[in-house]
Amino acid sequence: MQRFDVIVVGGGLVGASFALALEKADVTVALVDPQPPRSRVDEDSWDSRIYAVSPGNAGWLAELGVWDALPETRLARIETMQIFGDQVRGRLDFSAYDAGLRELAWIVENRLLHTEIWRALERSAHVSMYCPARCQDLLWEEDEARLLLDDARELAARLIVGADGVESWVRDRAGISASVYEYGQNGVVANFGTSRSHDGTAFQWFRADGVLALLPLPGNRVSMVWSAPEERASELLGLSREALEEEIEIASDGVVGELKLLSPAVAFPLLRQRVERLVEPRAALIGDAAHNIHPLAGQGMNLGLRDARELANVLAGRGPHRDCGEYALLRRYERARKEDITALELTTHGLEKLFEARAVSMATLRNFGLSVVNAQPLLKNALVRYAVA
Repeated sequence: MQRFDVIVVGGGLVGASFALALEKADVTVALVDPQPPRSRVDEDSWDSRIYAVSPGNAGWLAELGVWDALPETRLARIETMQIFGDQVRGRLDFSAYDAGLRELAWIVENRLLHTEIWRALERSAHVSMYCPARCQDLLWEEDEARLLLDDARELAARLIVGADGVESWVRDRAGISASVYEYGQNGVVANFGTSRSHDGTAFQWFRADGVLALLPLPGNRVSMVWSAPEERASELLGLSREALEEEIEIASDGVVGELKLLSPAVAFPLLRQRVERLVEPRAALIGDAAHNIHPLAGQGMNLGLRDARELANVLAGRGPHRDCGEYALLRRYERARKEDITALELTTHGLEKLFEARAVSMATLRNFGLSVVNAQPLLKNALVRYAVA
């Protein structure tokens, strides 16, 4: 039996960064994950899975010693955003400069960021890595939780943190229910080379066949995310390289010129997941284990990192003798995160439904709404300030 203060199940970006952040909480940590990230980053290829990391989260990762280790040649700033409705007059623009900021977000590859976080963990004295390892059983006792691994090793801790994704094993073992809404859509992602500079601009189009986004990568490159109905997504995946390049050029109005495919298109199902609660005695959820939202706002990973930041801060401020799995302490984390999670869940779900509606009256309303917000600098800047946290 190995005893710790905290066991983190799930070593993805959110779980690994949370484990790293616990150094300031003066606790011992075990991180359990089935497999480590790929350690090699090919300079000639670009990960199809990318994230728009908010300046607030980038600053937090810098405090953990991770962000500054990322090569600048693999990072791209989003300095402006252009959002287009499905009618000519529907448009919304955001500018970092107008909001008094250097950038609205940073674009970073999943594999690159994940690898740097794990490198920092391997140098950390407060974290013990159990990887590869799979969870077999979880037993709850009054003063601790006991985790049995599939190789018969047994761990115990005051607190178990589930960072193990949408189908969270920890959430299930803690008896926390989740409701799932399937959008009937897939997110199709691919990277392209461009003949014209993106100038640090992220583009998004609300279309009859889904939401298309082009996000800036370093140099003349962009990452595409097309949230499309399943049938349309299958059509896109079935296109030849040349046909897909032409399809995206036309759909994006040629804003970045001619496109050349850099990575094969892949797809993932889109859903909304809401959990009944974030905590139980000796258990807490963060990241996709705690929520899942439509990607049209590009805020899913930021939401998870803010979970990790808040829970780490709560544990760091608990006092030297307080039990880190105490329910009253964990409820402090849950209350602090509730508003942020609910706001993004409702906003992304509502926008998806608003633009999915095909009635002419709804089209007029939603595009008028974009134009009205675009004409209100104070409102736009308020939205930016929320998104960059």
